[in-house]
Amino acid sequence: MAARAADAKGARDIVILEVGEVLVVADEFVIVSAPNDRQVKAIVDEVEQAVALAGHGKPMRVEGLDDRHWVLVDYGDVVVHVFLDETREYYELERLWSDVPRLDWADAVASQRIAP
Repeated sequence: MAARAADAKGARDIVILEVGEVLVVADEFVIVSAPNDRQVKAIVDEVEQAVALAGHGKPMRVEGLDDRHWVLVDYGDVVVHVFLDETREYYELERLWSDVPRLDWADAVASQRIAP
């Protein structure tokens, strides 16, 4: 749901990492990026609204909204990382967690759109 909401607001390079087997604090990381700080804020707002409307409540915490280079939206089991493009390149979270499975969320969304 967070990935779909981010996608709806133009997020780039959306990746979902299944970190539950190697990390105690979350099951999944949703990692997205945006070209500017306004877009980062718009993506964060859309994710929060979509998750709340789906009945999953508000995040436990949101960090990084002041500078909007890396905003972390923590829902407990799912942590959404919204990066400014260059900040994402610098930290390379996907490389850090390269040994965990990726969830192929885009194919699942496409098949739902095609299904009758």
